[in-house]
Amino acid sequence: MQYTSTRDTSVRFTASQAISQGLASDGGLLTPCYIPKLPGSALEDLKGMSYQQRAIYIMKQFLEEFSVKELTDFAGAAYGPAKFDTPAVAPVRTLNDNTHCLELWHGPTCAFKDMALQMLPHLLTASLTKTEEFKTVFILVATSGDTGKGALAGFQDVPRTKILVFYPKDGVSQVQQLQMITQEGDNVGVAAVQGNFDDAQTGVKRLFSDEKLRQTLAEKGYFFSSANSINWGRVLPQIVYYVSAYCDLLRDEKITAGQPINVCVPTGNFGNILAAYYAREMGVPIAKLICASNSNNVLTDFICTGTYDRNRTFYNTMSPSMDILISSNLERLLLAMTQDVDEVKGYMEQLNATGRYQVSDVVREKIQKLFCGYCCDDQETQKVIGQVYGKYQYLIDPHTAVAVSALEQYRAETGDNTPCVVVSTASPFKFCDSVLEALGEKEIAPGLDALDQLAEKTGLPAPAPLASLRNKAVRFTQEVDKERMEDAVLSMLE
Repeated sequence: MQYTSTRDTSVRFTASQAISQGLASDGGLLTPCYIPKLPGSALEDLKGMSYQQRAIYIMKQFLEEFSVKELTDFAGAAYGPAKFDTPAVAPVRTLNDNTHCLELWHGPTCAFKDMALQMLPHLLTASLTKTEEFKTVFILVATSGDTGKGALAGFQDVPRTKILVFYPKDGVSQVQQLQMITQEGDNVGVAAVQGNFDDAQTGVKRLFSDEKLRQTLAEKGYFFSSANSINWGRVLPQIVYYVSAYCDLLRDEKITAGQPINVCVPTGNFGNILAAYYAREMGVPIAKLICASNSNNVLTDFICTGTYDRNRTFYNTMSPSMDILISSNLERLLLAMTQDVDEVKGYMEQLNATGRYQVSDVVREKIQKLFCGYCCDDQETQKVIGQVYGKYQYLIDPHTAVAVSALEQYRAETGDNTPCVVVSTASPFKFCDSVLEALGEKEIAPGLDALDQLAEKTGLPAPAPLASLRNKAVRFTQEVDKERMEDAVLSMLE
């Protein structure tokens, strides 16, 4: 299995090279040259396996140079009881006959990013050995809320790594911010960017391409890599949970073998729903991929019209991990749809120069055969949280509520009641204010006391990783201008 840039197929990389680098030097995303197909009996075989065993099986298809023993060790460490609060790791909760929630928030930071970011450090450190890279990897991360804490927790005190997370000042929830700025570890750093997530993400990409800065790092024994979903080592572990969800539905006789399902994903940077697309390409019977957006509905408009246009108002919403107008992983889908790196490169150049691009009618039609997009605002998001809790006594966070709204819109428009997996991406306790208001509370307790208020209101315990934030000291208070993010990098080298 070889990997290539979305903007240049003339150079090929091994999996370990792709994971080590994170991003191609031409700015493209490193992507498999092909998507392997599952054998005909694979889903039947996998349905009786544990999540860890499923992860080994799926990831091995893409990681030929990694041994089964290595992947077994990695899966045990990443998804074991020390990290996840349920043996199922990513359990599927059924709401009704054709609606199922895939819970991806049972890990150490209570968000779906743990599914990949508990695995990535193992893949990355092994890749450094395989590529005979002796420098220390300096990992840059831009976060819209959850990736930052997930990456910090995953890489805390991992040998031969240093990690710096940038988050948008005033653009994450209070709990998300506390999770990051109290992070322990000798190799970690956190900085608030005076701007929004797109500013932080653009800044990280700029740092990657800053030759002078890269030279400075090299002289000090470091090189840049990424833990954002632009790194293939982030996307790959996410494919696993879509395969796993289908197998769980088979095992529990919610569906029959070969029966198609739909998948509805709350979407920001497009990595999560892209993993579902790759699972479909591998052979999981996924019919429609429903892309759910909040008021930052650039993806909804793109799927409906074929025009990607980030020149629009940016909204800070109650689902902050989706407050994104530049969805980086869409570039990987464009390559899959066009099979033409020059066409993809042209679209990305237009986006960089003008903030928009329009795909050809052929590409738009290909995308619309597989994807559909819907969006909702904060008012609708809160309404859905209340409705789902009232009807099913099931508590969801704002991101998951956006997905439920999108599914309802899709079903109302199409009449399609195909069984659907709704991806539940975060614990509702990470967004206590919004959830409590959705449940009718008028006065919200200050700070972390809102955790207790939500627990008392619902009878559900606050997750231990969030409750423990009370006892942690703030370690990081640095703020940087979006044009001076290199200052934070240099300060970590001192």
